[in-house]
Amino acid sequence: MAIPFEIVMDQSNVIRGDFYPASSIARGILIVSHGFKGFKNWGMFPYAAGKLAQDVDVITFDFTHNGVGEDGQSFSELEKFAKNTYSCELDDLSTLISVLTDEWDFKNKLLKSDRLKPVVFYPHHSRGINLSNEENQHRGSANPVNKLPVFLLGHSRGAGVSLIYALDHPTEIAGVVSWNGITQVDIFDEACKEQMRSEGRAYIANARTKQQMPLDKVILDDLEARKEDFNILERMRGAAFPVVLIQGEEDHANLRAGSEKLVENQPKVQWIQIPGANHTFNTVHPFAGTSAELEQAIEHTLQFLKSKVVPTE
Repeated sequence: MAIPFEIVMDQSNVIRGDFYPASSIARGILIVSHGFKGFKNWGMFPYAAGKLAQDVDVITFDFTHNGVGEDGQSFSELEKFAKNTYSCELDDLSTLISVLTDEWDFKNKLLKSDRLKPVVFYPHHSRGINLSNEENQHRGSANPVNKLPVFLLGHSRGAGVSLIYALDHPTEIAGVVSWNGITQVDIFDEACKEQMRSEGRAYIANARTKQQMPLDKVILDDLEARKEDFNILERMRGAAFPVVLIQGEEDHANLRAGSEKLVENQPKVQWIQIPGANHTFNTVHPFAGTSAELEQAIEHTLQFLKSKVVPTE
């Protein structure tokens, strides 16, 4: 059962997440990032997180500006969505990881909760504490997550964010798993970008909810200001951290072309292709059950993780 938590960044920005404790002794922690117009409770994510929580603890979370509100399902915060830049998502991921590493008793606080209402954390609130002096009082506690290797898994745009974060913090991240991930951060067509430039705001349709979702020029400004930082294909040439691309053979053609280019630039990256799998591994929202393709993606991910962590005794 997932354990809910919140990281309160300020009065209007909250990272809402779920913690899935490992079924065995945790040998690592896996942070799952959703994609564009996605959220932690979308379709396959809760199921997949539960299945992946074997040798690693798993965290799923909503980016603060993904547009989804407190109910965890509805796009009720579209004004935030309109300003959801890559820089904002990278800051969210950084804040989440800092709380994991700063908070000695993060896992125990979650395990001891009633699992109904979220456990609340505040970023940086434990900075400056001499953790070594607290070690004796925590002896026998659940494996502290701040001593575990951190892995990132991202779907679609979330994979791009995960790769950029790992490129920015190569000693902090033990490995990255890309599920049908992007390698080019500019996912907007020319008409959309021109409208952002000329009018300050464009709109993109959500086929599922029928909403017109706003995109403000600040998104484009962020892409242009940090063009070199966000150049995944070029920066991956020098990457030393382990990466596996897990992708459906029926995924979007542009994403598959990007994966092909990435493995050309960095041959150490493993590219696993799943026959017949589409962008969501043949699953839908609301979740209507798993698929053979999703099970393959999960199994390949488990194999990658088990190869990178100390095996359970």
